[in-house]
Amino acid sequence: MSLQEPVAGFAVAVVREDGKWRCDSMGADALRELDSAITELRKLRSTGAVFGMLAVDDEFFLLIRPSPAGMALLLSDAAAALDYDVAADALDLLRVDPPDEEDDELWPEGSLDILADLGLPAPELQVITAEVDLYPDQQLQMIAQRCGFAGEFNTLLDRIQQ
Repeated sequence: MSLQEPVAGFAVAVVREDGKWRCDSMGADALRELDSAITELRKLRSTGAVFGMLAVDDEFFLLIRPSPAGMALLLSDAAAALDYDVAADALDLLRVDPPDEEDDELWPEGSLDILADLGLPAPELQVITAEVDLYPDQQLQMIAQRCGFAGEFNTLLDRIQQ
């Protein structure tokens, strides 16, 4: 296994069980390899919702939600696949070609309704991904706020970023 440059950012596993939210830090590999993030999320057994929130290098975010039917994903910026393996892996899994190098437009790719059952309908998530003036961690905080676990999310971020 080759040594890879560490990727800045954070990966958070979010679990909702018995009406309570829990946020846990995921391993650093989750920011580099989609398979690592998926494996880690699948290990979290829960009767409720389980999903991952990755903020990568102040550039983009990725939502990952395992389900019996497969894997739901939302990549906030498809162009990130040109520079980041985890984003390229996400487009691969979604069976979407990466954009051209010349294409500088930002658009999300994947399931905008990934968190609809948790209180975040697709049109609202579309608005959050379109907020190009916000960093990915700020966008994820908006998502956490909208779904109702901002307190748990912010507490974990404070611990991670110390």
